[in-house]
Amino acid sequence: MSDAPYFHDASGSVRFWVDLEGNRFVSASVGSQALRYHFHTSESADPLETFGHHVEEIEAAVRRRLSQGAMEPVMLRENDLHAPAV
Repeated sequence: MSDAPYFHDASGSVRFWVDLEGNRFVSASVGSQALRYHFHTSESADPLETFGHHVEEIEAAVRRRLSQGAMEPVMLRENDLHAPAV
């Protein structure tokens, strides 16, 4: 899928797609507040920029939610961004 992540003003979230198995994409979103709280950014920080700096961690959270039975679209909350303790 060639669509780039984008900020959806009405929901206040970054919407994006996660590539699974090379040819299946899952739509997902994460709120700007969740990004701000989890990554300790300022209120004026650009959510898309924060997303870009942490995309691998955020995509891993989507994959965890899917493995736990979440259905598309996956809507991440701040708590979802915490990696499980090993």
